[in-house]
Amino acid sequence: MHKLNVKVLGPSSFISTLNELKVFLKFNPLSESLNENSNIILFHTDALLDKKQKGYINSTNSLKICAGRKKDLTDNFDATLVLPTTIKEINSIVENTAAKKKFSINSSLKIKGYMLDKNEKRLSKLDDYIILTEKEVQLLELFLDSEKPISKDIILSTVWNYSSDADTHTVETHIYRLRKKITEKFMDGKFILNNKDGYYL
Repeated sequence: MHKLNVKVLGPSSFISTLNELKVFLKFNPLSESLNENSNIILFHTDALLDKKQKGYINSTNSLKICAGRKKDLTDNFDATLVLPTTIKEINSIVENTAAKKKFSINSSLKIKGYMLDKNEKRLSKLDDYIILTEKEVQLLELFLDSEKPISKDIILSTVWNYSSDADTHTVETHIYRLRKKITEKFMDGKFILNNKDGYYL
């Protein structure tokens, strides 16, 4: 199984301890150079006292785990590790931080210049956002997955599990409300389009 690469920063005692524990760790601790590519940075609070290391920590998009004594830790980072600690705890923090990032990526979709956060049920653009219903999220996912317009019958059977001969205005009503939300917040009247074949983005 591919191990995560974790950049390690801090005093030499911190780095050498992690290197000595390497065989017990569920990740690869890397400490050679700041340019090395890594998924996560695990750094000692002392690294923040070094101008170059602090600059790197603040500028990188990697996930950041801050390790140190309880009184020195802040919650400005993705996770914290209170020292002294156990191997089990180190592995657990690194794995949980990586899993959170993976979950967050899977829950966010880019749609026409907007971001859809499926967990928060939120459609956002720059600093503005609207809260969606579960059905609205499902509608947007359905449209996003299709390269051509989707008929009302298919939408009904996919999102609402209704048979195609059900006499209902459910689809039109939900799409009307969703369009209204988007137009009122983002002034975007062309987010959901439709033609004779159905609805599409």
